[in-house]
Amino acid sequence: MAVRTTRPATSPAPDTDSARSTRNTSLRVLFDVGHPAQVHLFRNAIRELGERGHETFVTSREKEVTNELLEAYGIDHVSLSRRGDSTLSLVWETLTREVRLLSFARRFGPDVLVSRLGPVPAHVSALLGCRHVVVSDTYVDRPFIRRIHQSVTLPFVDTICVPDSFELPIADEKRRPLDFQELAYLHPAYFEPDRDVLAANDIDPGDPYFVVRVSGWDAYHDAGHAGLGPATVRRLIERLKEHGAVYISAEGDLPSDLERHRLTIPPADIHHVLYYADLYVGDSGTMSTEAAVLGTPAIRTNTMVGEDDEHVFRALEDRYDLLRSYADADRALEAVEEILSFGIDCIDWQQRRERLLAEQPDVTDRIVETILESASDPRESRP
Repeated sequence: MAVRTTRPATSPAPDTDSARSTRNTSLRVLFDVGHPAQVHLFRNAIRELGERGHETFVTSREKEVTNELLEAYGIDHVSLSRRGDSTLSLVWETLTREVRLLSFARRFGPDVLVSRLGPVPAHVSALLGCRHVVVSDTYVDRPFIRRIHQSVTLPFVDTICVPDSFELPIADEKRRPLDFQELAYLHPAYFEPDRDVLAANDIDPGDPYFVVRVSGWDAYHDAGHAGLGPATVRRLIERLKEHGAVYISAEGDLPSDLERHRLTIPPADIHHVLYYADLYVGDSGTMSTEAAVLGTPAIRTNTMVGEDDEHVFRALEDRYDLLRSYADADRALEAVEEILSFGIDCIDWQQRRERLLAEQPDVTDRIVETILESASDPRESRP
């Protein structure tokens, strides 16, 4: 197998200062973060707003490594709740979080509240009368759950940045197209891979290795779906370890025989590990997209894959040939076998990545400009 032992350097960060507008009025912007992916999504926008003289703060939720990431990036935050582990505890957490966010936001006095699409920040922004900017790429495919979620959130949204293909019952003037949101932190303007990070985590950057991702599948939008099971992971590892080391990134517990493969690194280092990996295989939508936009061959498998798959996954597969998605885990294993047999041309995969970067916008810049634009709009009557 022709595995990669080196990766080409990333493109230099573009000079965008001349294209960025400035404001004379300082804003107060509150970010509500409830998931580790949202830390990455918003952290560069937070830094950019601070550099422009605006005041920012973060309210967080204790879910997985959210707070650990915020601390690693030096982002000031206050944790409002811990994720519940049952339906009743989740309902109680939602109520508690709404009260606490409202109390904190009243003291902070935000001009704009920024979050993913969710009832808590939506209701708080309406009660305070501040602008509400949403950045979201999660599509709930269960119609009943989707209708309920949208009915208690969208009426309170002022601007929503979503993939162009998402069908939402919201006025067109409130929408902003934003497809590959992982580029908010993996664009060369914000991310530079560092081989020394691998060595610091006892990963030999000169030897082939593979990353396997096993998600928790306990979010509301995951209801009724599943990803990689232990039996499939065992088959996958048996094949991959013939060609290199195998590291499992897992949210929860693993069987004892798989635990020895667990990737134990600081959460902030995961993208360096993904960049230099020879192959990624996993059931996570976010990490599959991250691996793909980094130019690492990526295979995604879970029961969400199908004809109604999200636009981002389809574009990464059909337009850029950076990702393969399979609902059937056996088909995913066959794809792994195919890649192992034919080998990996790192230059070819990087050229595919360069094409994506050339065609897609700077997501962080879009988010910042949307926040500033929303703050300058006259307030309309809110529900």
